[in-house]
Order: sequence, then structure tokens, then C-alpha cells
Amino acid sequence: MLGGIAVINQPIFFERNRVGRVYTGGKLFAGFFGDEPVDGYEPEEWIASGVRAINKELKSPKEGISKIKDSNLYFDELLQLYPEELLGKGNTLRILVKGLDSAIRLPAQAHPDKEFSQKYFHSSYGKTECWIILDTRPDAKIFFGFKDGVTREDFERAIDQSEYDKDAMERLMLEITPKKGDVYFVPAKTIHAIGSGCLILEIQEPTDFTIQPEHYCGEYKLSDQEMNMGLPREVAVSCFDFVKAPDAKLSPSISENGDGFLKETLVGPDHTDCFVINRITLRGGRYLPKIGGHYAIYILTDGEINLIGDGYARTVKKGEYFFMPAVLMGKFEFSGNAEIVECY
Repeated sequence: MLGGIAVINQPIFFERNRVGRVYTGGKLFAGFFGDEPVDGYEPEEWIASGVRAINKELKSPKEGISKIKDSNLYFDELLQLYPEELLGKGNTLRILVKGLDSAIRLPAQAHPDKEFSQKYFHSSYGKTECWIILDTRPDAKIFFGFKDGVTREDFERAIDQSEYDKDAMERLMLEITPKKGDVYFVPAKTIHAIGSGCLILEIQEPTDFTIQPEHYCGEYKLSDQEMNMGLPREVAVSCFDFVKAPDAKLSPSISENGDGFLKETLVGPDHTDCFVINRITLRGGRYLPKIGGHYAIYILTDGEINLIGDGYARTVKKGEYFFMPAVLMGKFEFSGNAEIVECY
């Protein structure tokens, strides 16, 4: 308990948290996190996570949940001990942040909205998400939304065809060529697929709910459970929205512009009530977070900062991340030359 009190009196850093998946990737983590430049079966880094991964085989009962750096505490345990101090309004961690890099096209999928999650998974959260493209390999692609005229019948036919034709589902979706710095918003129930070659910072609702009714993920054959999360096929298919998808790519808006300092809103209340995402660019300037009553998660996507508070100083570099408890908002300042993503 005393260790927990000490932890919440300063920004919280974590041990690395590579999470297993059935697809390969992670090579692009080399230029961001400093890992070995190889693809493997841990292509995701879950950041300041209080969510357990839904995997067929778990490495541990805590897989997906972040461990506090230099501590025996996991983040979900700390949140249970100090919900008000850490989380502020609502006492709930309402986001999950991931870094991911896939070497293959992932299965066509959709995520439930809150209503679907409540009905079938007894959860208050769906999985609306946002992607920030941090880097790409040659020929990187993403897929978002059905092409005009695709019907539920077309989709169900492609599900069956995907067992022997691995491009059947891809032919139904719109293809996008992403570039570093692009921001894409993915509403719940929208069909999408991350193509090969994208290093993505993904901010989402705090669940691991994915309905992916293709038969294969690369060379791995998905089980019915992995495809439909235990739901009957007709129910799983109802998680997909067949109306025209909104434009995926977002245009950031400037919210503050000062001397050596720029703050852009990437995702705000006009897009969703699930989360807010800002991008802070420091060029010798300073930033004092003042999110009244809220926590935030910070990820350094470029450069480095000095993180300074009363009796506290730490250098934070590209690829590092931390959680700022609600009670500490307005008490720590960032300075330096860097790009920072702020999520809350």
C-alpha cells in the first residue's frame, strides 16, 4: 500500500508490455521503441493498460495489463486502490492505447458499439478507435468501409469464400494508402482491416472485442470462437454496418499556438464521446497539462522532453510513455523539442 502511495505522487511509468497475437509483426518497433528489427508473434505494445488480452493461449493471467516500472504492482491493482486519485471524474479508465505493427493484412473486422457490447458481452464499452500512423513499410495499406453497393448477402458470401480465397473479403473493402502522420477515425461497427506495413498508435475504448469472420489471419486458420467471439454467425454479422462509412482520414485542428509550442486536436467531442486525442509539438517551448478532473496518457512520438515537477525531474525520450494521475494535473511541466500524443 505504501508503495502505491509513492507511485501515485508522480507520473507513472511502466515496464514494456509486448502482447501476443496470432499475426506477425513488430519489425518497425525498432525505430520507435528501440527493439530488435524483427517480426514475431508479439506485434503489439499495450500502453498504460488496465485491460487483459483476449487470446486463445495467454502467456500469463495478466497478459495485456501493464506492470508499474520498478514495482510488483500491476496497473489494474493500482487503479483499484486509488481510483479517485488516479482517474478523477468517473473513477474509470475509459481508454486503451496500443502500438502495433503488422507484417500481414489482418482479417476484415468490426468492433461492437456500446449497445452491442452491453447486450452480448455485458460490457459498458464497445471499441471505437483511432489510428495515428507513426511509420510505414513500402506498399503499406489500410482498408476502411465497404465499397458502394456491398450488401449483407455479399458479405456473407465472402465469409464462405474466404476459406479458400484469401482475397474475397479484401475485394469488398475500400483501400487507402496511409502516410506517416495521418490520423484515421474508426467508428464501432465499421468494417476495416490494417494492411501490412503500418506502425500505428491506436487509441480505443478499453476492450479487446473483435469480430473478424474471415477464415484466415495470414496462414493461421481462425476458429469459430476467434472469428465470432462465441456468437452465432447471424449475430456476429449484425455487428457490421452496411451503410456508407464516413471519411476515415481526419484533419487536425489547432487549439493552441504559442512561442515554441503547438497543440492540435486530433479527435475531440465532435467525433466521439469516447476519448480526446491531442498532439503537442514543442520546439523549445513548454507545456503544462491542465485537464481539469481527468487523467491522461502521454506517448513521446519524436524527440525528448524534460518532465519537471516539485522536486522531480526526468528526461523522457521517443518511444517512452507515462500516465499522469488526475490529482497531478497542472503540477508537472514538459519542455524541450518533441512531439507528444496526449490521450484522455
